[in-house]
Amino acid sequence: MPKAVARRKTKKAVAKRFKVTARGKVLAPRAGRRHLASSKNRKRMRRLGKAKTVRSEDVGHVRDSLPFG
Repeated sequence: MPKAVARRKTKKAVAKRFKVTARGKVLAPRAGRRHLASSKNRKRMRRLGKAKTVRSEDVGHVRDSLPFG
């Protein structure tokens, strides 16, 4: 009987935190929006709601954790 091919699993913690776009960019949410919002102005809070692109040094690590992404 042939041996099963080893498959890589998606790291679910990474899948919940990062998103890969159609062109291959990796997006991540910004930190600092959860609490103490009254001391942050509206412009800052609005900006924190948008995703940022992950640095090129870290993209490889995220990609390795998302084999099907």
